[in-house]
Amino acid sequence: MTVLTTPRLSLRPLTPADLPAVLAYRNDPQVARYQGWALPAILEAAAALVADAPLGTPGWVQRGVWAGARLAGDVALNTDSWRQQAELGVTLAAWAQGQGYAAEALRAVMAHAFDDLGLHRLHASADPRNGAVARLLTRLGFRHEGTSLRSCWHRDEWADDARYGLLRSEWTP
Repeated sequence: MTVLTTPRLSLRPLTPADLPAVLAYRNDPQVARYQGWALPAILEAAAALVADAPLGTPGWVQRGVWAGARLAGDVALNTDSWRQQAELGVTLAAWAQGQGYAAEALRAVMAHAFDDLGLHRLHASADPRNGAVARLLTRLGFRHEGTSLRSCWHRDEWADDARYGLLRSEWTP
């Protein structure tokens, strides 16, 4: 089990006991607006986030983001080990947004990905209307690599997909 800690947060596997809180923030329209999961988020879908797989296991692996004793959200790493790359994702409850938790949690995952897993590249995808995530990724050192226009069917409309990337050689902890 991989548990990552930062000065204010701990990132650890989600458990079945965490699912009511996960469903609460994932069904919040403000939180779900630019996310790719189906709405309403249901228990069966959220249960797939519960896994004790180590970060770096191929496929999506989630970690709960804990601010003290409160679940603030989750981060994810989708590793493609044969290419030594991974995609990052983050979701925070509305009460936890705007406090630097996303940056702190993602920095911990990035350090683990580059230092411990030895990955070559990290990437992220975001709806370009989500300016907060675009600013966050840029602040973390990611570069905007391009935007695919109307390439994702999302919430009954075609949406753009902005792609961001960061090489290990570009990363500064």
